[in-house]
Amino acid sequence: MTITVQDVRERIEERSRDTRAAYLEKVDAMRRRGPRTALSCGNLAHGFAGSPAGDKLRIRTGSKNIGIVTAYNDMLSAHAPYEDYPKILRDAARKAGGTAQVAGGTPAMCDGVTQGQDGMELSLFSRDVIAMSTAVALSHDMFDAALALGICDKIVPGLVIGCLSFGHLPTLLVPGGPMTSGLPNKEKARIRGLYAEGKIGRDQLLEGEMASYHSPGTCTFYGTANSNQMLMELMGLHLPGAAFINPGTPLRDALTRGAARHVLEMGEDRCMAEVASAGSFVNAVVGLHATGGSTNHTLHLVAMARAAGWILTWDDFADLSRITPLLARVYPNGPADVNHFHAAGGLALVTRELLKAGLLCDDVTTAMGRGMAAYTREPYLKDGELAWRDGIDRSLNSDIVRGVEEPFAAQGGLKLLTGNLGKSVIKTSAVAPEHRVVEAPAIVFHTQEEFLQRFKTGELDRDFIAVLRFQGPAANGMPELHKLSPQLGVLQDRGYKVALVTDGRMSGASGKTPAAIHVTPEAHHEGPIARLRDGDMVLMDANDGVLEAKVEGFMERAPERHAANSHDGLGRELFGGLRAAVGPADEGACTLFA
Repeated sequence: MTITVQDVRERIEERSRDTRAAYLEKVDAMRRRGPRTALSCGNLAHGFAGSPAGDKLRIRTGSKNIGIVTAYNDMLSAHAPYEDYPKILRDAARKAGGTAQVAGGTPAMCDGVTQGQDGMELSLFSRDVIAMSTAVALSHDMFDAALALGICDKIVPGLVIGCLSFGHLPTLLVPGGPMTSGLPNKEKARIRGLYAEGKIGRDQLLEGEMASYHSPGTCTFYGTANSNQMLMELMGLHLPGAAFINPGTPLRDALTRGAARHVLEMGEDRCMAEVASAGSFVNAVVGLHATGGSTNHTLHLVAMARAAGWILTWDDFADLSRITPLLARVYPNGPADVNHFHAAGGLALVTRELLKAGLLCDDVTTAMGRGMAAYTREPYLKDGELAWRDGIDRSLNSDIVRGVEEPFAAQGGLKLLTGNLGKSVIKTSAVAPEHRVVEAPAIVFHTQEEFLQRFKTGELDRDFIAVLRFQGPAANGMPELHKLSPQLGVLQDRGYKVALVTDGRMSGASGKTPAAIHVTPEAHHEGPIARLRDGDMVLMDANDGVLEAKVEGFMERAPERHAANSHDGLGRELFGGLRAAVGPADEGACTLFA
């Protein structure tokens, strides 16, 4: 029997009956108390002491007040545009008869800056810190609605988790949009490969990187940041079409102003708790598969769902992958970037196609009301004002985005692998079919530097599966391991059968080399990956979903231990409590829920 999206939704609802009921009970208690009603005169005076006189009058006489939670910093290109957003949002709220206040800020670290560095070990944990920061900001209890300003990898999931603790509030995520297209992604990858082989120097590499990452806005490849934007649209937490409008344009400014106006119009029937339904999470997973999105969301969506009382599992991801066609080719699973994707039809077209095929839950509540039809429309300026029109009904470039009748692949871009090494996920959309099955001897590494050193000496010019372990959340915070990607790609191009198996992460930029990631149980918890030795035959089969050590008596071996991970420097010593408390990868690698 073929499973349907409704089947998956119903089983999520059934298994989550108690946890969802407990969550809704908390939301109802918050709703009953109402904003500001519990505040004393002294509390309230403190709450608007710094506001202009007109805002003070509006707040004290009952006008709606928006709490802005911002992840602004000007080091992240994606977040730099947020510098001016509070002023824009306050002005728009006043013109709509309300007010807006910056309730607080959250950290926002850039995985691009910390990639391959010790600071990356704080990256995943930053999601939970952001969630708690969001809760601190909104805990002032001054607000009738919320706007969350964030785009990048852990930031959107953290904002969503934090806002779900205030599920009684109408809430919108407010994006900033991608930077304009720079150096083509394929050329960027070529330059990185040349550097990995020692054929060009650091100066040439830096020139290429600067031509790729060149201005304010989100990086244009389809990694976690841009996958976040897709998810917020498929979950109904954006204004329609807001994801991929470039910063600094009149339409971008109109969408930002529109977010303030719209959230003031949203009633409790469209509060965060109502929008974050089981159907919305199913739609998010379907969207992830249909667009070949980030593997990080096999962690983040599980954690986000749990914050709303839903128990979402990797089996749900696997079943939805089997019935969801791949409709987009955006780097790293194609040469196009998100600007090209948006121009060719983008999310409005993908949503239309998924609805047409019955692959979305259409009876969900969104910020726009009931159903997903609003998200098949695209924003534009009509006489200078924000308006929407029907999106195109067929792709303008079938090399980038397609309809359900002619997908790039019959199944989604993510798969679940299981076997005697545990559970893991793999992004298949960027991996050529001939590279999706690798059976080869293991070479075990405990650090990225060890791998890179052996690559430089030529020791890795052979068929092998790199096993990089003790990279899980409890071991060292589960860093991304993209430092290995160019070298693995070079070895594959030389004709060797290579793959990566790790309890760490690779994220949305997972590329052409097959990588079984998020292996759980992790090595730090004596998972089977800790039993592997150099020379053990390992089978990674992304077609049939298998990850297995082909070793007799494998499970009788004692697991190896590893004490080389350092937790000192760059603030890592402050995160010991989170490393001790974090849950397994298949439960979201989260520290916030028992």
